[in-house]
Amino acid sequence: MTDGPATDTDRHVRIYEVGPRDGLQNEATEVPTAAKVRFVELLVAAGLREIEATSFVSPRSIPQLADADELLPALPDVTGVRYPVLVPNLRGLARAEAAGAEALAVFTATTDAFTEHNIGMSVADSLDAFAPVLERAGDLGWWRRAYVSTAFGCPYTGRVDPAHALELAVELFDLGADEVCFGDTIGVGVPDQVADLTRRAVEAGLHLDRLAFHFHDTRGTALANVSAALAAGIRCFDASTGGTGGCPYAPGAAGNLATEDLVYLLDAEGWQHGVKLDRVLEAARFVASTLGRPLASKVGQAGGWDPASGGATGLA
Repeated sequence: MTDGPATDTDRHVRIYEVGPRDGLQNEATEVPTAAKVRFVELLVAAGLREIEATSFVSPRSIPQLADADELLPALPDVTGVRYPVLVPNLRGLARAEAAGAEALAVFTATTDAFTEHNIGMSVADSLDAFAPVLERAGDLGWWRRAYVSTAFGCPYTGRVDPAHALELAVELFDLGADEVCFGDTIGVGVPDQVADLTRRAVEAGLHLDRLAFHFHDTRGTALANVSAALAAGIRCFDASTGGTGGCPYAPGAAGNLATEDLVYLLDAEGWQHGVKLDRVLEAARFVASTLGRPLASKVGQAGGWDPASGGATGLA
């Protein structure tokens, strides 16, 4: 059975925080492990309960995340908090298992050109590589997420057929993924495309509570795309506190949707999510300071807003 668009009474949204992994992976500034731990502590204090912590890829590929083996065991052990880690292959899975992981994500894309730049293999080869990873993680009882990157457009080959993105999602579910996240890696998607892809997913028999979106704000459409996805029944969105991030293999991929911007929108529209804006802003200021630059997100600059007084909230 499929899940249709949620009813008006379904007002709960999951915010899947990617700042510690996707937000930091492309930064030139080296971030000490202790600062990463503090960043995650602040995210947990803000109420975030799904925090993608790091990636067990080759340290040569992503040197900013070379401390994954030390970082994961150092993170706060809080009931109800999940720390998924990106795992590209069985070698990475063995490292993640040794470090105490209990949730993972695998990462493919819609085009061979992008996957070859990103992970050094074709899309078909990536699925072959992920099959034993997802199977082993399932045997371990881990929660398993899969990304379909470049879901709307590829920086090397252009527009992507939504039917192809959907086919990959179905294959990943067949391999054992618990959730599939469609990524707008270079920020070219617009609301009509988001609604269309979601409609196609429903028609294909996919459950909306097992789908998520990962929007980049490269061209200023991230929040508009969130609104379209909410209207279509999607209830999980990736975001990066401070708006940091990008992809080293996607030319022009600017920062992710900022968690503080997403939280402000959800609060203003009455969605329930359990995340405190003022605490997210504290974490955003921390990561911006650690990276040595001003906080660039919209709500990071302007703060939240108190409709009773008309004043800004959450500012330092």
